Amino acid sequence: MINKSLISLRSIALSAALALAAGSALAPDSASAQSNAGAVKASAGAIVGRLTNAQKMPIAGATITAVRADGGAIRATISGSDGVYSLSDLAPGQWSLTAQADGVPEVTASSLQVTASQATRRDLIVAGAVVAAAPGIAVPAAGQSVPAAAAAATTVRVPEALQAPDPAPENDKVTPWADIGYVGWMNGTSREKAPVFDTKFFTPEIRLDVNYLQSLNHPHDHTIVGSTEEFRSGEFQIEQVSLGGDFHWDNVRARFLSMFGMFATTTPRNDASSSVGQWDLQNAYRYFSEANAGYHFDVNHGLNIDAGVFVSYIGLFSYYNFDNWTYQPSFVSSNTPWFFNGLRVQWWPTQHLKIEPWLINGWQSYAKFNSKPGFGGQILWMPNDSLKLVFNSYSIGQDNLNCQSGGNGIRGTVDALCQPQNGGNPNAPAGTLVNAGPPIDYSKVKRIHEDDSIVVKYYDAHGDGGAGVSKMAFSYTVDIGCQYGGGINCTHGPNKDNFFGMMLYDRTWFHNDLYAVTIGGGFMNNPGRYLALTPPINGATAASGSPYFTQQPGQKLYQWDTQLNLQYMPKDWITWWTEATFRHSSVPYWSGSGGVTPPGGNTGTPASCVGGGADPTSNNCSANDWFPDLRTREVVVGAGVLVKF
Repeated sequence: MINKSLISLRSIALSAALALAAGSALAPDSASAQSNAGAVKASAGAIVGRLTNAQKMPIAGATITAVRADGGAIRATISGSDGVYSLSDLAPGQWSLTAQADGVPEVTASSLQVTASQATRRDLIVAGAVVAAAPGIAVPAAGQSVPAAAAAATTVRVPEALQAPDPAPENDKVTPWADIGYVGWMNGTSREKAPVFDTKFFTPEIRLDVNYLQSLNHPHDHTIVGSTEEFRSGEFQIEQVSLGGDFHWDNVRARFLSMFGMFATTTPRNDASSSVGQWDLQNAYRYFSEANAGYHFDVNHGLNIDAGVFVSYIGLFSYYNFDNWTYQPSFVSSNTPWFFNGLRVQWWPTQHLKIEPWLINGWQSYAKFNSKPGFGGQILWMPNDSLKLVFNSYSIGQDNLNCQSGGNGIRGTVDALCQPQNGGNPNAPAGTLVNAGPPIDYSKVKRIHEDDSIVVKYYDAHGDGGAGVSKMAFSYTVDIGCQYGGGINCTHGPNKDNFFGMMLYDRTWFHNDLYAVTIGGGFMNNPGRYLALTPPINGATAASGSPYFTQQPGQKLYQWDTQLNLQYMPKDWITWWTEATFRHSSVPYWSGSGGVTPPGGNTGTPASCVGGGADPTSNNCSANDWFPDLRTREVVVGAGVLVKF
């Protein structure tokens, strides 16, 4: 708390000094000669000002020295807690100033003209300086002349952790990517050039995402399915509210970002691992998107070892929509992981190359599904500000719920849920048990996946484009993967499980990056449907599954989509956007006008038929049961605002 008596005393002192200066200016020279040492001579002037850092925070305790141009006089003072300094009793003429503070560069100002009975204002800015904590004496605006007065010089230092970071070297050859220029244009990358606020200890981060979406299928329950970005139709919704940031001190690192809004519900429901064992992991983890801690080693160009929940860039796009070229990405991004839970090592052997291995619980999972964890990594190479190559790999993980019963102590005894319900024929109706394929031991099924991307900027006007084109770039991503073991095969047989997909986006910026238009899309071919998002039919989740959209080995699924997006970016911290997306599926999948919610709301368990039991011969829901309205096509249009500080 600021000491009110101190402020009052300083105000009184300033008023008295001003009155004394005015009186002195009217008195004859003989009276001035007989006045005490505290009076300001009528023939003298002053220099006043405020000392701040680059963030306009006051600097306390700095030494301000004034030297007369002819070397005939020197004066010095200390800046106050408010950064204010005052040098009085200066003979008229040319003077120079020097400001010195601990640990920061010296600042000088030359050729200041001092006028009799007036104060010349000169504010000084010092990079990386000590920040003062309390307000104080007001200083007249630059260019104004006032009677000379002395300012109090109380020194209050703020702890080093709350000071602004030291400025980066002019020619930084150590920090990763510091020498390649601006890369905020890249897909999946935040575009601001510097933090709004920063200290040596903490860099805050705030994100907000609000949208309005409309499915042209007009589902009566307002539910959009098959996306990890778009969820409700015909409504304003808050998708993300996140608060947190990066902590960094003495090589110790930590990052935390909360997660509220739609993401807090829609992301956990796609992780089935929390149904393994006890404790409610979905509620334990749902309200943050990142929480990790570790240590930075000064090895080569940097080595970080972190543990906790960290974001995944499989699929190139960022988990956070502010960073992306479109709001709804294609399937190879939307259907692949947004986060991992485990151990991450980031090593920069050169300034342009990052090698990042992971040891994680599984494929976007809070817990481990079976006996083996997932292992993967990323190789990222950015040689300049126009090219980015990123390679993501994943293997070993056993990322399926084990539905086997352990009859007679033998793992792999078949129960109904483990019988492949495709009739041994990929073209058979969903859910049928007729001529079922070989049983599966999901505890032994392993997953592998490769995700590779290239981002290229092929035109840059370098600020000379005027209202026309300022940049042009594209991103291309290809994914391939499969599941194998436990009765499942990658490439053949009735129990085939694999994935192949691509996406391509092209973006053009206009009017010095004020506007941008992106067009693109992609496809996925996923026999076995293991990377298809379980539609929330009757409240279904990845853990429950649904009899209305089964996801069994060999069952075919081919989907493709395209997006057209317009963004308006008046500031680095805000994006207004509008977008249209068309999506097609080889089987009924998208929510139609009848929706995916039973009359009166969710009924019974999500894994059961609504209105009756399954047919004992086919295992399909009976004809008299309620059925969701699923369509093969969908168009979603929307708009919204994204903010990131």
